[in-house]
Amino acid sequence: MVISSVVPGDYDGDSQMDVLLTGQPKGIDSQQTSVFIFWGNNQTLEKNGRSDLNRTFKDQPLIMDFNGDMIPDIFGVVGDLTEVCYLTDRKEKCEKALDSNAEIRVPHSNAFIDLNKDFTADLFLTTVQNKFETWINKDGNFSKTIERKLPESAQTVGQSAFVDFDGDGFQDHLLPACMDKTCQRSVIYLNKPGETEWVPILTDFQRKDTLWGFVPPKESPTSGELNVPITLHLGDYNLDGFPDALAILRNTSTTDQQQAFLLENVPCNNASCRDVGRMFRVHWDQTDLSSIPRAVVATFFDIYEDGILDMMVLSKAHGKEDLIIHALKNNFEADAYFVKVIVLSGLCFNDCPEKVKPFGVNQPGPYVMYTTVDSNGYLKNASAGQLSQSAHLSLQLPYTVLGLGRSANFLDHLYVGIPRPPGDKEIRKQEWTAIIPNSQLIVIPSPHNEPRSWSAKLYLTPSNIVLLTAIALIGVCVFILIIIGILHWQEKKADDREKRQEAHRFHFDAM
Repeated sequence: MVISSVVPGDYDGDSQMDVLLTGQPKGIDSQQTSVFIFWGNNQTLEKNGRSDLNRTFKDQPLIMDFNGDMIPDIFGVVGDLTEVCYLTDRKEKCEKALDSNAEIRVPHSNAFIDLNKDFTADLFLTTVQNKFETWINKDGNFSKTIERKLPESAQTVGQSAFVDFDGDGFQDHLLPACMDKTCQRSVIYLNKPGETEWVPILTDFQRKDTLWGFVPPKESPTSGELNVPITLHLGDYNLDGFPDALAILRNTSTTDQQQAFLLENVPCNNASCRDVGRMFRVHWDQTDLSSIPRAVVATFFDIYEDGILDMMVLSKAHGKEDLIIHALKNNFEADAYFVKVIVLSGLCFNDCPEKVKPFGVNQPGPYVMYTTVDSNGYLKNASAGQLSQSAHLSLQLPYTVLGLGRSANFLDHLYVGIPRPPGDKEIRKQEWTAIIPNSQLIVIPSPHNEPRSWSAKLYLTPSNIVLLTAIALIGVCVFILIIIGILHWQEKKADDREKRQEAHRFHFDAM
């Protein structure tokens, strides 16, 4: 058995972290995927507590909260039908999920994320009919509302990704693609919610005299071989409020030279992306990334837990098929601000089983958005979904890091929404005001149906300006203390002089 993915989560609702593994039979070129779950026991895993799902999926499943109970469910294709499996109390229950005859594409890039800005996660499906299906969550039930086709000129498409690309609060659909089968001509498209037009936001892959492009996946990979689809891993590396991306590109003139590149989100400078206002620009001279040859995967990760996204790159060893993990520290020095939010399951608060603290169990589906005013007085907002994708090395972070730029203002409003169960018409959303920048917010939505009772714990990460202000304040206090000490010493000296004079005058009077 070859392990194809690892997805941590609380699958039985005991507020302890479990681990889900997917695997494929070794030595067999098939789309048969099995699922295994190792149950969490406090800070370890039960070695003998493994559960095997009685289902064989056509592809890696999507981990989502299908019924809105804040316990992750397993959504995938079994046979010719889409099914969802629940594991509440560690008992398997699988049933038909959607009334759809569409065949899911392999590899898929299905997503569980809010697509209409109502703070309730919807369902996005990729099908083999060169279409994308959007299933909106209405009253807790999913209803297909939109079908969208691929860009007409795209011959090879990668994994869909969702991000608030232009800072308008809506999740935009990003799609990396190639104009030919060998990816000699590459492009990244963007589609805004409710629109049919695909807007190219990156077409220039020319570096001096060298043309680069995406790495097309192998059509017939050998068993156990890492075959990564064309994927964009997104994150705001410079904290300017607009998400950037990491991508693997290769030299189109040779198949051996490929590496990771940083794609920065910058203002649009051509007519093709004018409607969006933003575009990607490749950082060709990123020396740390260029020093890692044969890169196969690159993603963001907050290694130092300081709110600044660092980079992790997976590469193949020279002359071998072994993989090497590289960690690169983000040396971005501008004093920009951020807010880091993680939404937990909220299944318990003060009554957790085995006295487990209600921290650390992340959840797919929550949606986060903030609104504030920047230093120029303009309204600024951004949004993101938490753990919207889980298959084919999506490598999403279990938290959300939203950049604020160089505006040190308090966040005027921070909204958090969670999925709702079938039949529930009320949107489960809560608002917090005056959030301090450079802070981490841990949201515990308990009870689920009472947003006003949700709790949020704030942890502050000082920035350079805060530290400099503290140093200046301490310096002023020391200076004032020195002045007070000098004045006190002078006053004491004058008192001693006056006492000697009084004693001397008393001596002569006594005579």
